Amino acid sequence: MSASPPSREDLGGSFIMGNLVAIVGRPNVGKSTLFNRFTQTRHAIVADEAGTTRDRQYGKCEWTGREFSIVDTGGWVVNSDDIFEEEIRKQVLIAVEEADVVLFLVDVQNGVTDLDMQVASILRRAKTPVILVSNKTDNYDLQYNAAEFYSLGLGDPFCVSALTGSGTGDLLDMVVEKLPAPTPDEETEEIPRFAVVGRPNVGKSSIVNAFIGEDRNIVTNIAGTTRDSIYTRYTKFGFDFYLVDTAGIRKKGKVNEDLEFYSVMRSIRAIENADVCILMLDATRGIESQDLNIYSLVQRNQKGLVVVINKWDLVEDKSTKAMKYFEDTIRERFAPFTDFPIIFASALTKQRIFKVLEMAKETYLNRTTKVSTAKLNEEMLPIIEATPPPSNKGKYIKIKYCMQLPGTRVPSFVFFANLPQYVKEPYKRFLENKIRERWNFTGTPINIYIRQK
Repeated sequence: MSASPPSREDLGGSFIMGNLVAIVGRPNVGKSTLFNRFTQTRHAIVADEAGTTRDRQYGKCEWTGREFSIVDTGGWVVNSDDIFEEEIRKQVLIAVEEADVVLFLVDVQNGVTDLDMQVASILRRAKTPVILVSNKTDNYDLQYNAAEFYSLGLGDPFCVSALTGSGTGDLLDMVVEKLPAPTPDEETEEIPRFAVVGRPNVGKSSIVNAFIGEDRNIVTNIAGTTRDSIYTRYTKFGFDFYLVDTAGIRKKGKVNEDLEFYSVMRSIRAIENADVCILMLDATRGIESQDLNIYSLVQRNQKGLVVVINKWDLVEDKSTKAMKYFEDTIRERFAPFTDFPIIFASALTKQRIFKVLEMAKETYLNRTTKVSTAKLNEEMLPIIEATPPPSNKGKYIKIKYCMQLPGTRVPSFVFFANLPQYVKEPYKRFLENKIRERWNFTGTPINIYIRQK
């Protein structure tokens, strides 16, 4: 029997739901350009041809200290107008249902079209806050043309140019204003959240069922059985945490169902809201490109990591040498971050599953490790003295002092130097590795900052 996921009220505010902003509109109004602008990436392909975006793109955006996820919805161009309109309608409905704020993009150079009217009629009925964005307003003269969008009945059109960035800062201010405020419950809830993530059919629901000792989540051989992120409170053997079973994340090109898009979006949100991610790999298939994508998602969100190689009971060669080869391969593919536990387990036979929980808990505790300033300087300054940062343009860099920053989500260390701009990434990794050698930060990311002294 499948457990229904708790509502927002059950778990406090946006516990399940991270803040999500969806960009909707007909093809070629500049959704992907705006998405790239907000995320400061070039992930979404931009072309003058209608229907360039076919997969939904998702990224992260930060503005005035608030973080939110952003989705670029694409409309499929199909020969038949009816099908085309139906697809757009579906996309808009999904966006409206899932998002906290909807950005409805229209093109000031083309004016109001029938498709815009159709999308607007859906959005007017929605309870989600909608911001009408008049894009391609590249000069002041075009702003006067935006007045015709009042006919859509969605309030004042907000003039921006996604291409040049004009007006996008004010737009982000408005988006942040309309996002739901973080609830007090969310801030006070101190129970760790462990998300089980991975490709479809890797055994996520099976391992959650093995943990809780009952068939709570449906398990089949069909990829995509789990669709919701299912939260389970685990309070056995001295543990107390939320266990989150997520839907498998496939390559975006293979996500062809609307339902599956929901699922992937919820899985991404589960990663964003988790403290530690338990990344499941299939022992029979090895490590694939999609595993690396999920791993980079965990890394980008700076979450603790425990890697579980499931279905170990199906592998013929279980020798120490085979395990060592497996481990080395994974660490090589996941480099430069290699300090995380790897557990060979089987959800079916319950082999080593308890160890997974122990390591997840240890990783969670490692995130809160505090190193005293005196101890840090005592250990690190001699190392820095023996191997200083390489000189740049004939200038020598001196690091005089270091400390751990208080109150950060992940352990963060700041090193004070005379010329911080010349300290490059390789040296930061060197410092990180030296810290990891001396203190236990297994599984958790570390931030290294170089500041002016």
